[in-house]
Amino acid sequence: MAEFTMELNDEQKEVRDWLHGFAADVIRPAAAEWDEREETPWPVIQEAAKVGIYSLDFYAQQYFDPTGLGIPMAMEELFWGDAGIALSIVGTGLAAVGVLANGTEEQIGTWIPQMYGDPADVKVAAFCSSEPDAGSDVASMRTRAVYDEAKDEWVINGTKTWATNGGIANVHVVVAVVDPDLGSKGHASFIVPPGTPGLAQGQKFKKHGIRASHTAEVILDQVRVPGSCLLGGKQKLDERLARARERAKAGGGERVKNAAMATFEASRPAVGAMAVGTARAAYEVALDYAKTREQFGRPIIDNQGVAFQLADMRTQIDAARLLVWRASWMAVNGRPFTAAEGSMSKLYASETAKTVTAQAVQILGGNGYTREYPVERMHRDSAIYTIFEGTSEIQRLVIARTLSGMPIR
Repeated sequence: MAEFTMELNDEQKEVRDWLHGFAADVIRPAAAEWDEREETPWPVIQEAAKVGIYSLDFYAQQYFDPTGLGIPMAMEELFWGDAGIALSIVGTGLAAVGVLANGTEEQIGTWIPQMYGDPADVKVAAFCSSEPDAGSDVASMRTRAVYDEAKDEWVINGTKTWATNGGIANVHVVVAVVDPDLGSKGHASFIVPPGTPGLAQGQKFKKHGIRASHTAEVILDQVRVPGSCLLGGKQKLDERLARARERAKAGGGERVKNAAMATFEASRPAVGAMAVGTARAAYEVALDYAKTREQFGRPIIDNQGVAFQLADMRTQIDAARLLVWRASWMAVNGRPFTAAEGSMSKLYASETAKTVTAQAVQILGGNGYTREYPVERMHRDSAIYTIFEGTSEIQRLVIARTLSGMPIR
């Protein structure tokens, strides 16, 4: 087990500086254009693939970093560049984590490479969990997967929404109900291979922020996938469902995690790191502006009202990063989240991003409200962190239930 440390080693520093250079030289110059276009920045993704950032190997190296700091460090630097473009680069990772968390070794080896493609022909993947009537309330999921034993195929029907890369992905990972009597415990995850009949893109959303990232509905109409596309396999699913039924008959007992929750638990500290990157970027713009902008014959940072805001902003950013790093280290080293530390990190970091970017706009005044300065975009982007992969309200619910042991509603 790696000891928890706040100091990056030499190799990690080298990777951080490399990512920072890419974010500064490639992502930032393209940020305003792709935000306005509201389109997937394929050229930027391809550049990331050419240098090795958008690749299975890179994310595997960071994912298996024994200190746990590889992924949060990478997320912070890329999202410091721009949230929308960075999400287009890392969005495939959520689907990959879904396979890593629930799949067999054969499934991992078969499908994750197809999610990324290669530098000459980049691909993306989508993780499809949310539905029009089932976002935070995963127990209300309606997408059904029914097993056709004669053909060893699963037939999937339903509508997914808020899917990053939904409809344009080469590989879709879809969470569906296989036993409606078990609520959220009756869910399973499925690979939908490229070109599968019956899968189509629905509405593409025009968003307030992260506009360079493609978000859309995914329609599944009589989608048939081979039995081998059930993540984890049929035997493992049958055993898990049998345990859940026995516990239900016994009146509850030990919780059984569903497929979507396993993915979200693994990814929440990473989302916190994204928020830290956006907050840090806005803080740095505000700090530089406050040093150079003069009013009444002196830089505005000479005023306590501005200086104290910047002091609070930096304090909140550093505190958020520490929570993210702690949760990331715990997850990699098998330490249980006995106080919902993963949710804590996501909650605090996402709220910090909203607060800090709003303060940055205020410090820049009228300039901060225009698209001539990036803090306007950063402020719009930051709103998503308190919403996706579990709203702030859901994070507080998870934390409160964990601390109290009570079914708080």
